[in-house]
Amino acid sequence: MDPMKAEQSSRRTTAYDVRGLAEPDAVAPKTAKVTGDTAELDAAGLTPRQVNLELRRLIYGEGIIEVTLLNPGAMHSLAVGLLTRCRIRIEGSLGYFGCGLIDGPEIHITGRVGWSVAENMMAGVVVIDKNAGSLTGAALRGGDLVIRGQVGARTGIDQKGGTIIVGGTAGSNTGFMMQRGRQIICGDAGHGLGDSMYDGAIYVGGKVASLGVDCVEADMGPEDDELIDRKFGIYDMDRPDSFRKFVCGKKLWNYDNLEPHERKLVL
Repeated sequence: MDPMKAEQSSRRTTAYDVRGLAEPDAVAPKTAKVTGDTAELDAAGLTPRQVNLELRRLIYGEGIIEVTLLNPGAMHSLAVGLLTRCRIRIEGSLGYFGCGLIDGPEIHITGRVGWSVAENMMAGVVVIDKNAGSLTGAALRGGDLVIRGQVGARTGIDQKGGTIIVGGTAGSNTGFMMQRGRQIICGDAGHGLGDSMYDGAIYVGGKVASLGVDCVEADMGPEDDELIDRKFGIYDMDRPDSFRKFVCGKKLWNYDNLEPHERKLVL
């Protein structure tokens, strides 16, 4: 048995029952076309709630491991809260808060996405073929988030783990308050890169408009190049010839112990 399907089967009943499907007004439309362990769901004419309920019914109730979602129509909050391994291909673009709070799915979006895609993702993979808005990967905890195009401001804000890869440019305050994890940006980065970051690493292939508070440049090592080469090999991406690495300068690690006049100098 496929290990992904085996995991689905072992978790099916509990996962299916605890996600609101027992509520009187929470009924999946059951419009998907199912073939074996794959399904095709047309979102045209459905609300975001109906789409999400149908995804849950398919994945948790029917044990489907591969779903193709058609005509998403840039709706908000689609494919959220999925906590098991599965594969979802979204043919089109999403609005705000897509693919948030997931733990395990592999999601491929062929279009673009709005703000806060993959917010609080615990594990899995989200690949976006085009551009993403601001707050991409906010509070990301694990997994890989790949944006082949450009991203807006505050990418990876409060990031706690995982890897964010950006094929184009990134806006201002990228990596703000970053706590752990990695960001790999192939193009330019806006002002305030890594502002108030606590840990982690940001790699930039282009120009950096300015560094944020306590963000400093560090030397690239063999392990850094190995990481970048490995990730770009997985997602079949062309990497820039060279990267610069930025990390926390650690001046804010003991912020509470600073004297008032020292705080002014740091900030």
